[in-house]
Amino acid sequence: MNETIETIKKELRNQTTVPYFGLGIFEDTKTKEGEQMPYDSDSMILMMNNGRAMSDRLMFEYSRAAMHLEQRRGVEYIQQMMNWIYTKDFKPAPLHKAILDMQPRYIIDTNRDSKIQELLSYESHMLVVGKSRILDNDYRYEIFEWDVENQKYFQVEESALDDAPKILFKPMGAPIPEPSFVISDADYVDWLTEAMGGFAVPAVLKSYRKTKKYLFLGTAFDRDTDRMVANELTLDLEGGYFVNEKPLSKKEKKFIDKHNLELIEISLSDFTKAFV
Repeated sequence: MNETIETIKKELRNQTTVPYFGLGIFEDTKTKEGEQMPYDSDSMILMMNNGRAMSDRLMFEYSRAAMHLEQRRGVEYIQQMMNWIYTKDFKPAPLHKAILDMQPRYIIDTNRDSKIQELLSYESHMLVVGKSRILDNDYRYEIFEWDVENQKYFQVEESALDDAPKILFKPMGAPIPEPSFVISDADYVDWLTEAMGGFAVPAVLKSYRKTKKYLFLGTAFDRDTDRMVANELTLDLEGGYFVNEKPLSKKEKKFIDKHNLELIEISLSDFTKAFV
């Protein structure tokens, strides 16, 4: 195990492996008030629905539950709910800082918080924020550059990514610079449709990601949505690593085999201890 982790660290440093963060990164994360942050589909639904479980059909996947709430209360309600959840007072996960210490050029964070952005606030970086259901164009992202001196983002053209020393891609949105989130079934259908058409990932990243490996941290591939998102974000990959101690379903096993991922069969907590 130690040998594998040292190999991963080396690959992160030399930019051949890209870190890919999922919801499970927050399993041991609580807010300042002691409230558990969402770390899987069930806990996300409970947070969205004031601690109350929903029907079995809606509990199947948080995007489905979010769609139900959106239909009942409107798009703005669910967007505000996400902003409320992810602007709570909580600290970055230990792996956030540990991974950033490896100085990767490109980071994929499918979560909707701003913790990695906060950790990068004292260095220049580019931020690519995913969008959905945009009416005026087909592209499902916006690009921002971080102004270290003034501590704020400003929107830039895609060409600014060409020589960027560090790129953070948040395909499912973030609270800053402006709250915007991909969360409901309708959001995902729109995003995935445009992703399959080539409009959800900037051209620079499409070129950069060729033959890269990925380190999946806190991710789950037991739902179609997560597998489809991961597939679109990592096209042309060479392989990678999947940290997971839970039994795999047939669909998960097929996805891992198809994408040539090495299964690291330990808990994320144990991986964190070994990595940090």
